[in-house]
Parts: sequence; C-alpha cells; structure tokens
Amino acid sequence: MIIPSIDLQGGSTVQLIGGEDKALDAGDPRPLLDRFSRVGETAVIDLDAAIGTPETAATGHHRALIEELCGRAPIRVGGGIRSEEVARRWLDAGAEKIILGTAARPELLSKLPKERLIAALDARDGEIVVEGWRKGTGRGVLEAMAELREHVGGFLVTFVEREGRMGGTDLHRVRALVEAAKGARVTVAGGVTSADEVAALDAMGADAQVGMALYTGALELSDAFAAPMKTDRADGLIATVVADDSGRALGLCWSSRRSLAYAIEHGVGAYESRKRGLWVKGATSGATQELVKIDVDCDRDALRFTVRQAGQGFCHLGTADCWGDARGLARLESTLARRRISAPAGSYAARLFSDEGLLRSKLVEEAGELADARGTSEVIHEAADVVFFAATAMAKAGVSFADVERELERRARILTRRPGDAKPEEVKS
Repeated sequence: MIIPSIDLQGGSTVQLIGGEDKALDAGDPRPLLDRFSRVGETAVIDLDAAIGTPETAATGHHRALIEELCGRAPIRVGGGIRSEEVARRWLDAGAEKIILGTAARPELLSKLPKERLIAALDARDGEIVVEGWRKGTGRGVLEAMAELREHVGGFLVTFVEREGRMGGTDLHRVRALVEAAKGARVTVAGGVTSADEVAALDAMGADAQVGMALYTGALELSDAFAAPMKTDRADGLIATVVADDSGRALGLCWSSRRSLAYAIEHGVGAYESRKRGLWVKGATSGATQELVKIDVDCDRDALRFTVRQAGQGFCHLGTADCWGDARGLARLESTLARRRISAPAGSYAARLFSDEGLLRSKLVEEAGELADARGTSEVIHEAADVVFFAATAMAKAGVSFADVERELERRARILTRRPGDAKPEEVKS
C-alpha cells in the first residue's frame, strides 16, 4: 500500500531532491495529514533533527508540532532518533511506529517494542550510505537486514539515487529485500511515481513511501490507494463495509475508482450505487458521513469505510444500521444524547443532567458497589450501573464512546508507565 510522506524543514512541509536541493514547499503539514490519514499511516520525517544533534531531536522546534500530529492521526515518526530517550518520547507521544537510521543497532532496538520499530536503510546502488547520503559504508543492504530483522517490525529502504527524481523506483531489487526481511514489512522509498508501481510493490509484499509524486500531482492519492485492489465483478466495483468509529457495521455498499477519489478528496462517505452512479451519503437526506479512514482487507478485494454518521442513521429506513436499531452501548449512547436535549422536566434523566451533585454521588456510589461486588452476576449488575452513569456524564459533556476508545488506544501506545497506586485519600484504613 501507499505511505504518504511529510518531510519537515523549518516548520514547513518540503520535498528535497537527493536529500539536499529543495524542490518545493507545501506549507502547513496539518491539512496534508488530515487528507493522507484517510488511507492509512503517514510518515513524518523531521529533516532538521535528522541532520542535527541528538539534542535537536529532543528539543528542536518541530517537537511540539510532531507531538500534535501524533494525536491527530496515525503516523510514523523519523528523523534524528538516536537514543532510547528520544525513541521512548515519540512512542509515548503516540507515534504508531518510529523510524531509526544509523542508531538502528541491536543494543538499542532490543530495549524497545519490536512491532513499533522500523529500521531505515539508505542505499546507493545497494550500498548503505550515511552522513546525509554522502559517505559510503561498504556495507550492503541485505547484510544489514539480516542483522536487524529479529529486532524490528519493518524496514524503510530508500534508493538514494532515485529519491525525488521522479524516474520510477527499482522494482527488480525489491523481491530480494522482501525475502531478506523474513516477515518484517518492507517499505520502499525513492522514485515511486505511478499507481502501477504501488500495485507491483504491494504484490511483492512491500509498501511504497511516496512524497514528490503526490505533491506534484504526478500520482493521485486515490489512484495509489486503489492500485492493489482486485475484483471479480464485471463492473469493477469493490465490496465496501461501512462502520462507525467504534467498529460497528452500519451496512454494505460498493466502491469504484471514481467514488474512492471523491471520498478521499472531500473526506465524506461516497460510494458507487449500482443504479444511480456516484452516491454521496446524506447529500439529500442530511444523514451525512465524515470519513475517518479507509482500510483494505488482507486479500485486497474488500474495503472498510470508517465514518462518523450524522442524522437519523445509516439506513434509508431511518434505523441506525441496515440490521435495525442500535443495541447495547450504541443504543445507550444515542438514548442519552436525546435525553440530554429533551428529557421531560422533573424526570430522573433531567435531574441527572441538571444536578451535578446527584450525578457525582451516583458515580461514586456505583463505583464503590462494583468494587465490593462478588460473583459473576453481581459484578455484571454493578458494572452495568457504573457504565450507565459514566455514559450519562459523557453525554452531558458531549463525549462519545468512540472518544473514550481513542483515549484508551492512545494510552496503550505509551511505554513509560506510572505506578498506578491509589491516591492516599482513596485508600481505606
């Protein structure tokens, strides 16, 4: 698949030729990341830190910006990561993965979570080069991969002689790289300019990290994303599961190259109707969708659109999804959202939303009863009470379960852990 690249220099998104000559300046990385993240992870490379000192990576002016980007979308962070301290800082900040260059050595990598590590190998004609790609090492890429593959989840191999030059990538070398990686995912950078190349790399088991071709318009993001997709339908449509941002399936649609391009460009739920052609969900009904991301399945023959659904719901019958009304936590959430706005005066719901003391007392009371519960049925009963009042507090603040899930996901990426001891005033004597 495609991995768009955002290279930062002087606070701006740039593209360099051969790692030195600035070819273009694309400005603020935030809107770029918002668009790129609709198709998966984005590589964010701090060029200033890469050519500076270890202190630059820790305190440089890009630090706050990249930390913000970590919270905005799934990203891979690279550039100037030369120590365990800096590596952990980016992982704690929420980076999905980090990319290490010359510091990618077993003694450092072994201290970090393998699945979140990518070793960057910059090579000219198969020889690894360092110091801004100016100095050869006499060491081959395949040799380095053999040494590091047990310690990383992936490799980023840059064909330096092709980087930024829009001349195509070196496909004939990739198969050997994938074989040498022994299961670690290979990402190739340097010269990728066409959707056909993205498809060819994917077929070999590699991803394409692309910058210049995307920024110049030589390669459309939607074309690159759709390139590996397969279908046995005569009309070329691809089965598309639509889900909310908690992962609940809302229905089944179909996608075409045209509808994918529209969805990715505009950030909405857009599909291909077999009767009406291009269909933008909610354009007439008001039940609009904000596109969060599109995922490709393992066989490259189905898609999943993750959306934030507005209005009455997804189904044309007015239900939350095509299988009927919402259930479980989704039903509780929607019910409380309605009651927050229109609970009858004097009702218990109205009291909970208006009386802060009551809601706080119930939260504390039910949490204590859950802590003291014994046996499966009692724990279930008390946990349901806690969830109900917690959901009420969330609805009051306009917070969704999806928001809480995202926070839990963020915490799961943190390496540095606090002891988690109870606060002194909460400890019973």
